[in-house]
Amino acid sequence: MTTELAYVIINPYSIAKSRTGGIIARYLSRSGLELVAARMYAPSAELAEQHADLIRQNQTIDPDYRDKLANYILRTYKPDHQTGKTNRALMLVFEGENAIDKIKEVTGPLRQNMEAGETIRDTFGDYIVNQKGDLVYLEPAVIIGPNSESIAQVLRLWSDYEETDAGIIDNARDVEQDEANEHTLVLIKPDNFRFPSARPGNIIDMFSRSGLRIVSAKLHRMSCAEGKEFYGPVRQVLREKLKDKVAARASEAIETSLDIKLSQETVEKIGDLIGPIFGDQQFCDIVEFMTGRRPDECTPEDKDLPGKERCLALVYSGKNAVEIIRSILGPTDPTKAGTGTVRRELGQNIMVNAAHASDSPENAKREMAIINFKEKSLSALVDRYYPN
Repeated sequence: MTTELAYVIINPYSIAKSRTGGIIARYLSRSGLELVAARMYAPSAELAEQHADLIRQNQTIDPDYRDKLANYILRTYKPDHQTGKTNRALMLVFEGENAIDKIKEVTGPLRQNMEAGETIRDTFGDYIVNQKGDLVYLEPAVIIGPNSESIAQVLRLWSDYEETDAGIIDNARDVEQDEANEHTLVLIKPDNFRFPSARPGNIIDMFSRSGLRIVSAKLHRMSCAEGKEFYGPVRQVLREKLKDKVAARASEAIETSLDIKLSQETVEKIGDLIGPIFGDQQFCDIVEFMTGRRPDECTPEDKDLPGKERCLALVYSGKNAVEIIRSILGPTDPTKAGTGTVRRELGQNIMVNAAHASDSPENAKREMAIINFKEKSLSALVDRYYPN
């Protein structure tokens, strides 16, 4: 069976209600597909209108729902005609065998009385009719593509608008506009993507209690060069911080094996000698964990290639965003994290600890520049998958 792409667009209402994490968790855990792209959009009127036209022209969509979905797109995706405020929509792209049918199955159909909770639309959507059977309220939760041809059309359309409509969405109508707002970066780390599971969505769901807004998203494969730059400030900290620990362990091993007693001065010299070496080793381990390539072994030809590992990069916006997100994430060491924090529940050790979050607004700005949320990552995928 051939590998194919399928998309899911999480609707503005679902995002505003902080249902993003729950929806992502369902798709990843129930479809078994690989998430290969994620981009936050503020759809322009032109993008919404063209997408609605594609729906109306698609004869494979049930005619009872064709106009309803097209009108829904026009009503909820377009910017407010009075204020010009945009709406947030999150494009997700999945890859795998039989991807289209698997996404359909997890999503579920549009139907009356969606109350069973078995599908995305049962749980997060609404289809309400009056006594005459006329539709009075529609919230499909997500928009998906019914077949390979329409999926290719929609992905090409959205990729054409990636440069203008995607990126960091600060002007959305449900994002508070305040000079005191901060941006902070969250990376959902590669250990959450080793096999299909609800973990990435569950982490997003845990962050939703912050009251902050996700204003950007990107599925990112960090290159070795980016990894070295991103974690560069940590390198010197590791070289200094680990001196005493390394000195104690090395000295104990020497004293035990040689049956001698070392002076404190000698112990300190051992720390000065071996500490930086051990720190560099730990730094290389971190970069390898995040990228799939060791910086001390990566060739010049490979250093800028997309990494073998992937992470989901998110930008949160709001007052005290850095402090709030880090409090929900918990300390670097999961064993020291408090109950209910991300790292306490999902972390394993100091490196494999579920997620990264910026420790200051200044570092958030630096880290966001490295991830480069302006990069046309969806377009690159679409160009590769649909070269014609």
